[in-house]
Amino acid sequence: MRRSLLIFLLATVVIVTLLLHSVSTLLSLLIEDASADAIHRSELPAPNSTLLETRPQLIPKIIHQTYINESIPPNWKPAQQSCIDLHPDYEYILWTDAKCHDFIAKEYPWFLSTFVGYKHNIQRADAIRYFVLAHYGGIYIDLDDGCKRRLDPLLSYTAWVRRTRPTGISNDVMAAIPQHPFFLRVMESLQGANRSWLLPYITIMASTGPLFLSVIWKKWMGQHAHLDPDKWIGRVRVLMPDEYNKHAWSFFKTYKGDSWHGKDARFIFWMGKNWLLLTVLGFLLAAVVGLAIWWLYSRVITLGARRRAAGASPRLAAFRFPVVSGVPLFRKWSGSQQTYELVEQHDA
Repeated sequence: MRRSLLIFLLATVVIVTLLLHSVSTLLSLLIEDASADAIHRSELPAPNSTLLETRPQLIPKIIHQTYINESIPPNWKPAQQSCIDLHPDYEYILWTDAKCHDFIAKEYPWFLSTFVGYKHNIQRADAIRYFVLAHYGGIYIDLDDGCKRRLDPLLSYTAWVRRTRPTGISNDVMAAIPQHPFFLRVMESLQGANRSWLLPYITIMASTGPLFLSVIWKKWMGQHAHLDPDKWIGRVRVLMPDEYNKHAWSFFKTYKGDSWHGKDARFIFWMGKNWLLLTVLGFLLAAVVGLAIWWLYSRVITLGARRRAAGASPRLAAFRFPVVSGVPLFRKWSGSQQTYELVEQHDA
């Protein structure tokens, strides 16, 4: 019994360790505050400031937005126009579905089958923004984000994204120089992340959306933590909530959006607000399942021992678990005429 208990505990530890390792990046996002790469308020001049901007402007003056076609919904027109009016010297590109398809087919044909094969149109809208930023550089802005001030102070970084709640970063507003190594990594990671999950919302978030981007971002920071951030071109700065849209001097104003969210999104949002409770319940459930498995395992061992002690009938002997003294549920096959090979099993 002691050996069987040890085997059970070791197997449990291995399984739990593998599970924790598989979600380690997600867990680390819960405590990541992005402070190491935050764009500090002191770095940004106030709106309409007479202070001259002396830093070089690295990001091209291009604003990218996406929509199905050229007919922008009336509720988003003011947001779109606010960015155009404030930046007459910027190039403005609206990426329609047709334009996105032609761009991927011409410039990145290796991704075309994945791009066309996405089940949800929002996945294509997510993916194209990474490609156009890596290809042309510039600033991507969702149509439900309006501009409250000129974005010139944000052009002096090689790349930036915005911090979101409760954790991670968002892909609704972001910018980069052409061929920025982080967005090249994001592009290369899209095909591997193209999986279907139980709910459409989770599928979108994890395959192309903010969750996908946050996981790549967290791994990116960890892999390059040894580099000097002030000299590394691959650094990704983070626009914090106050500078994003919390105040009159912030850069953006959020209009009504979330047009792609379905009914399952409400459940996910509830989970996000109650993640601590759900974490505790998850550990409790895991403990209950572990105890249930141990109880069942012990019963099987006890039943096998009773049968051996009482002497089972020939009919029952055919269904008896193979055992060796002191090692339940295992058998030494050495000396047997039969040989067995342990092979890996892969899903088709």
